[in-house]
Amino acid sequence: MRAFFEGIEDLFVNGLFWPYDFFRFISDWWASNAVNWIFVILGAIAMIYWLIQLKKFDDNGEEDKSITSHSYL
Repeated sequence: MRAFFEGIEDLFVNGLFWPYDFFRFISDWWASNAVNWIFVILGAIAMIYWLIQLKKFDDNGEEDKSITSHSYL
């Protein structure tokens, strides 16, 4: 059973997280946080897309805003 968990450890430490070891030893702050900045940019793009879609549905009047639309309201 111990070998199973050591295999999982080896997979993550030596396999899946090797790019983070590369970024960890870079002295430039911007380069070492490149993965975080990519996720922030992707999240901002997704949020803008979502807000545009919400505005489109709101302008078309497709959203049910009546009190009886949800039982808890």
